[in-house]
Amino acid sequence: MSKIAIVTDSNSGITQEEGRRLGVSVIPMPFFINEKMYLEGITLSQDEFYQWLKSDASISTSQPSPGETMGLWDNLLKEYDEIVQIPMSSGLSATCATAMGLAQEYEGRVHVVDNQRISVTQRQSCLLYTSDAADEARS
Repeated sequence: MSKIAIVTDSNSGITQEEGRRLGVSVIPMPFFINEKMYLEGITLSQDEFYQWLKSDASISTSQPSPGETMGLWDNLLKEYDEIVQIPMSSGLSATCATAMGLAQEYEGRVHVVDNQRISVTQRQSCLLYTSDAADEARS
């Protein structure tokens, strides 16, 4: 049986800490606030984000860099046979299309799932793929 890593992005609502506990790798989504880049859950908390929103700061979003994504995949493939990545919906971001393009370089070892989900339903999809979290997803 193949050893499979699950990867998602922070739009799933899975925090870095929770991801470690569940065995899910979480790529932080970048935000630009007043032209400075922050990473969701790494250099920017939810509370800080809402404070910026209240202050009328200039806020925009981006997708994770290809280098960051591929670096994570390369590290995971040292321990795992395959990767299933569940990014945010392709209808909302180019993140999914970028990941699908990058996955072509990995000779079938990286599978990107465009399940048209974000937030709670994206999270549920990730949890269903993790053996340790299957009970939590059903509850």
